[in-house]
Amino acid sequence: MIDLNDIDIHELLPQQEPFVMVDKLTHFDEKKTCTRFTVRQDNLFVEAGRLDACALAENIAQTCAARLGYVNKYILKRAIQVGFIGAIRGMRVFDTPKVGDVLDTSIEVVEQIMDLTLVNAIVKMGEKTLATAEMKIALAEEVMQ
Repeated sequence: MIDLNDIDIHELLPQQEPFVMVDKLTHFDEKKTCTRFTVRQDNLFVEAGRLDACALAENIAQTCAARLGYVNKYILKRAIQVGFIGAIRGMRVFDTPKVGDVLDTSIEVVEQIMDLTLVNAIVKMGEKTLATAEMKIALAEEVMQ
């Protein structure tokens, strides 16, 4: 089993800087994936010292991408696939984080049918829930080289 601390998150994501919204994969199993992200001042989505709500949706999507990247690279031994947000339902944003805050995002697979994955997501800062959502991710046919 690979040590998640040894994985460079950039190897798992199709996104490139400055658009990377996760720093580290912290948990992976068949149903649940977790990432950690520290809000930095130079983030594209920071305004007046706070990360905006759109960034929380992108953070969830990139947690899904990290899960898919892990599956492709370490389990299926193939190139990274690109995914797209197919739908976001019931997203609730309770608060937005400040620069320096550390977010822990977890997704739980509800259903996976062919190239569609439905997840329930939660973004937390410590014990405080910042956002929840249901997200559907659709996979593209092509893979990244």
